[in-house]
Amino acid sequence: MKSLDFDFLKITPTAVIDIVLVAILIYYIYSLIKNTLAVNLLLGMIIILIIKFAVDALQMELLSTIINKFISVGLIALIVIFQPEIRRFLLLIGKNTFLQKNKAWWGYLFGTKGIERDNLVRIKPIIDACKSMKKSRTGALIVFVKFYDDQLFANSCEIIESKISKRLLESIFQKYSPLHDGAVVISENKIKSASCILPLTDNDQLPPQFGLRHRAGIGVSETTDAVAVIVSEETGEIAYAKQGRLRMNVSFGELEKLLNKDF
Repeated sequence: MKSLDFDFLKITPTAVIDIVLVAILIYYIYSLIKNTLAVNLLLGMIIILIIKFAVDALQMELLSTIINKFISVGLIALIVIFQPEIRRFLLLIGKNTFLQKNKAWWGYLFGTKGIERDNLVRIKPIIDACKSMKKSRTGALIVFVKFYDDQLFANSCEIIESKISKRLLESIFQKYSPLHDGAVVISENKIKSASCILPLTDNDQLPPQFGLRHRAGIGVSETTDAVAVIVSEETGEIAYAKQGRLRMNVSFGELEKLLNKDF
């Protein structure tokens, strides 16, 4: 390959690609950890490295030995500490593969009208249930996952394994229902489980008025490929959580488009 030569720098096409790929990797890592406790953990690790260089420069042998022992197990510590972020990063890679992201190819090969029609049939009971719960101000948290993780959900949920139904969703979230306190998980075109206890988000920048439903919806969308629909018990407003971000005051038209895209 041809390269550009300067007195102090040699640029090749491979080097440019290398720099672009590293920039993309840094961007994805930043997007995964921003507004989470992982930022503070990363900052703490950087401070330890700075202290190590200072201690080595000052030849403080005792402190240097202690820090070196700590850093020697750093890789294992990184895996343990950043396990949620590593999981999200791998899910992000999987979701952004060529065939996953370019759904137009699926539509070209198999026909978009049939896919959209089938999706709307599946989505309608959910939209109707959300309309009813918004009107009655019934709090709800509905989570949609592409791949049902038995380890994550089944251990903290009541197994339902039922067809998606407006009346069933309404009855689950009724105030006096024994299953209302928790999330409903929908996958494989079924209501898989209810009364699920989900991990709360570590994001400390959220408004104080966000309750447990909103924080759980954001949390599950941070650590898995799930999206979540939240109906506020106080206001009846609908929110939509995806990839750790929350979209507030979602209209039913917007909700239909979002679920048609993601579900």
